[in-house]
Amino acid sequence: MEDRAMKKSFLILVFILILATLYGQSYRGSYSASQYDLLNEKYCSGLFKSTEGNIIDVLNETSAATYMNVLDWLQGRVAGLQIYKSRTGVSIPYIRGSQARIFVDEMPMDPGFLTMLPAADIAMVKVIKAPFAGSFGNASAVAIYTIQPEEDEEH
Repeated sequence: MEDRAMKKSFLILVFILILATLYGQSYRGSYSASQYDLLNEKYCSGLFKSTEGNIIDVLNETSAATYMNVLDWLQGRVAGLQIYKSRTGVSIPYIRGSQARIFVDEMPMDPGFLTMLPAADIAMVKVIKAPFAGSFGNASAVAIYTIQPEEDEEH
């Protein structure tokens, strides 16, 4: 009789441990979006939103405001991104050895345009290292997003 009670209590204990393990491993919470997911959702649209890339929150980086050109500030902050200067002093981004396309608010721009766009006016930068369908020749891209009017009032 004692042997039977021992087996019964052992089986109950094993059953409880299995239930606790299964219950403990199930996820019932909600997904909490990261700061970068929120930035991607707020600024990006279409191909820019669905493409993976390194997102840099320039708006909350105090050191970025001291640079006249955001590409100069990005130098050394993103792996694989190199900034070269042309003879005229224009910063040109290269990702993994090939020239990257520049987009400002998802519009293609010439690298020379960025000399007129101070880093203090930029909210976010998304560096797309993989071949990007939105750029010509499937090159990589640097997407720059300017501060929206409602954010300008806050900062």
